[in-house]
Amino acid sequence: MYAIVDVETTGLSPAAEKITEIAVYIHDGKQIVDEFQTLVNPEKKIPYRIVQMTGINNTMVHEAPKFYEVAKKIVEITKDKVLVGHNVRFDYNFIRNEFRSLGFDFRRKTLDTVRLSRKLIPGRRNYSLSTLCADLGIENQARHRAAGDALATAQLFDLLLSIDEHPEQVSLNGYASDVSKTLVNDLPNDTGVYYFYDKEGQLIYVGKSINIRDRVLTHLNNNLHKKAVEMKAEIADIRYELTGSELVALLLESAEIKHHQPFYNRAQKRTYFNYGLYSFTDDNGYVNLKISRVIDELTPIYTYSSMQEGKEHLFQLTEKFGLCQKLCGLYDTKGACFHYQIHQCQGACIGEEPARNYNERVHESLENYHFGNDSFFIIGKGRGEDEKSVVKIEHGKYAGFGFVAADLMDKDATLVHESIRTYKDNKEVRQIINSYLKKSDDLVIRY
Repeated sequence: MYAIVDVETTGLSPAAEKITEIAVYIHDGKQIVDEFQTLVNPEKKIPYRIVQMTGINNTMVHEAPKFYEVAKKIVEITKDKVLVGHNVRFDYNFIRNEFRSLGFDFRRKTLDTVRLSRKLIPGRRNYSLSTLCADLGIENQARHRAAGDALATAQLFDLLLSIDEHPEQVSLNGYASDVSKTLVNDLPNDTGVYYFYDKEGQLIYVGKSINIRDRVLTHLNNNLHKKAVEMKAEIADIRYELTGSELVALLLESAEIKHHQPFYNRAQKRTYFNYGLYSFTDDNGYVNLKISRVIDELTPIYTYSSMQEGKEHLFQLTEKFGLCQKLCGLYDTKGACFHYQIHQCQGACIGEEPARNYNERVHESLENYHFGNDSFFIIGKGRGEDEKSVVKIEHGKYAGFGFVAADLMDKDATLVHESIRTYKDNKEVRQIINSYLKKSDDLVIRY
């Protein structure tokens, strides 16, 4: 007996997100003999991007049962059944995590129709559910809804059973990670974040790219480093989230790495920000600024991808705020700095300017660099021509990002605010935003 299952969720991560809908069709090897489907109140806000994809909104799930209210039914209907799904690890991991939060260890044997399809019907252009349905004449009237996708999977399963009536006995060795020929074909040539999973369904790496497919192919063809080869051998599944905006991709990648700490992201020690801006007060009471390699014991004011990037930023600060090149480590001298000689430095380097006055400008330069107390949106590309991405800065702090239909941007300010998925502010995301704004043409709207 088989339990064909599909879930809809508030996001990609079983640890951080929740189920919003579940459908289970019981199949006796010949036909469907029972079913269960329901919306589920996730007890958290459904992100706007998920509402757009699934059509399931917060109003729809408000009166729906919470997971613990349907947990007993799920246990009963799936008992002694093999859990079947298209990329079943995704659904299984979400269901297991929901049960884990209730203190129950939910375990079932699983069977993946993606892997089974690759084995029994080889040579397809790709093995996504939508493509297989289109190629095999399977109708799905409710894509991205649990019942629609589960029923389509059941019809696909019928076809697979007609080829081999004992699917559990089919050897699927080698059909889990034929990444370069199958999973990669499903990947878009668009901007977003991609996720690598191992055969146990564990997230092992998160990356971002303006062309997800090309970037993944680079990983799969990388034989230059031991860690790269090791990671490539472990990849059993690839997922992605489109962002449209490179800025949003950078921000999402940063948040996902911090939240999940995937093994290979930790192992590579991320080389994006190896240099930091530090400050110290010298014996004369002047605040000095210095660029150096990141020091583990200290928190940098700001981080950079290279020493040159840090120095360029300091040169900008000295120009804009009249800071001393010598006290910023940009002019090595025992006497006055070069800017003093051309009357652009007020003499802090030789003690002429009072330390209090000079230090006020230093603090002003650093506060100004971190958005001050401004509130604004950064409007950029969305995931399609009819959509815009929105990054929100509120009172000088990063608040998160979201997506809004382009034709509603100027009509409904409340919708723009409500579309924002909340994320934590930190120095790294401020660096990402500041660096991006310097080179982009994205629209900044203050509110």
